[in-house]
Amino acid sequence: MSLTRREFTGRSALTGAGFVLTGAAGALATAPGALAAEDAPEVATGAAPEPGYGRLRPDPRGVLALPAGFTYEIITHSGVTTLESGEATPSHHDGTATFEGPRGVTLLVNNHELKGPRTDWEYPVPLAEGLVYDPAAAGGCTVVETRTGGRAAEWVGIAGTSTNCAGGRTPWGTWLTCEENSDRAGENGMTRDHGYVFEVDPYDRRANRDPRPVKAFGRFDHEAVVIDPRTGYAYLTEDASGPNGLLYRWIPPHGFKHGRGQLRRLAADAGVLQAPRCFDAGGRFVDDLSRATRIGVVYGVDWVDVPDRDATTVDVREQFDGEDITRARKLEGMWWADGGAYIVSSYARDESPGAPHDGQVWFYNPRRRTLTLKVLLGVNADPAADGAFDGPDNITVSPYGGLVIAEDGEGVQHLFGATESGRTYPIARNDLNDSEFTGVVFSPDGRTLYANIQEPGIMLAVTGPWRRSPRR
Repeated sequence: MSLTRREFTGRSALTGAGFVLTGAAGALATAPGALAAEDAPEVATGAAPEPGYGRLRPDPRGVLALPAGFTYEIITHSGVTTLESGEATPSHHDGTATFEGPRGVTLLVNNHELKGPRTDWEYPVPLAEGLVYDPAAAGGCTVVETRTGGRAAEWVGIAGTSTNCAGGRTPWGTWLTCEENSDRAGENGMTRDHGYVFEVDPYDRRANRDPRPVKAFGRFDHEAVVIDPRTGYAYLTEDASGPNGLLYRWIPPHGFKHGRGQLRRLAADAGVLQAPRCFDAGGRFVDDLSRATRIGVVYGVDWVDVPDRDATTVDVREQFDGEDITRARKLEGMWWADGGAYIVSSYARDESPGAPHDGQVWFYNPRRRTLTLKVLLGVNADPAADGAFDGPDNITVSPYGGLVIAEDGEGVQHLFGATESGRTYPIARNDLNDSEFTGVVFSPDGRTLYANIQEPGIMLAVTGPWRRSPRR
């Protein structure tokens, strides 16, 4: 049963400011300027074993620095590899999910974050017959088939969408791709409205024909989406500012059952789309998640209905007054695990009313209806120096414990891990350029970590001596 505001406030008062949920996730923190309260003394004395796999070694090929014993393969490379049609792999790789195929095959659905008209890009997503939503738009998804030893094939999953950034894997084995752009028809050369979520089936190409937006999920600058497999509720993030974006919850209509192709059949007003109104342990309203300044902070969450989810005249996030809703800057990647959603806010600066930071990861517990701050990165004073991490974006929960996070910050770009006790460690460094990492995700068997260098668009498969992260 969810906590009411009174129950949450009372329980928090009994345990004091350190009220923290128990569970597999633990309290996570990252340097600089952050400590995990539960583990700070042990971390400070060096009693815990060092996490990670050691220092990163420069890559002779100038692409990806990795620890000793790890290797990588390039699976796709924009403008170099080709699709089954003979056309070039599209550029600007972003959110990615993996799916188990037959006889050792791994299928990956890969977003391509291409905004605006096709003429603006050298390698847009090809307009594959029957798979096009808006022929003016450059973005979309490709499906990549890999086998041991490298890539086997790649084809278009959806085309004619805009700025396909993150998304989410569904419990029934499809991919939800999100448009981080809400241009209307007639704006920036578009011929149809954008700002929607679309479903892509990696197994059945016919299911992807005649793409239809899931309008019930709202029209805004979508980032990521996850589905609660127990209730069928969807949670969605929005990357926006002026005002800052929102986390959303979609409640299915009574009697609706999820499954392949069911979302595209929903009416535009099906179910209820809501946004959060958070309150602290004293019952005080929290206007922005940047107000949290220490690991373990827990906010209770009420949910407020969205008046006009299709943003007919006013953007969804602007339909609320200041006291109605809780916002956050750059709400980015999400991942469903441990019975809830891990949610990233990449940074906060002058556009946010609280304390500046270079990244937060929150955990939403739907049963308790609470948000707990798990990761907090202090402001990185020297992004050009290799060592500190900033700007978390795409995220996954590792089968070896803790989190793996793709960095989209300033300066040096990394894939990095965070243990369950809050210690961080590098996994990879971009030695090619200063482009962000995206699409971090493990193969279904946990042996391979996939990630992308967004520009020009390179999908990488990393293998090596993975092992369980220390809990302390």
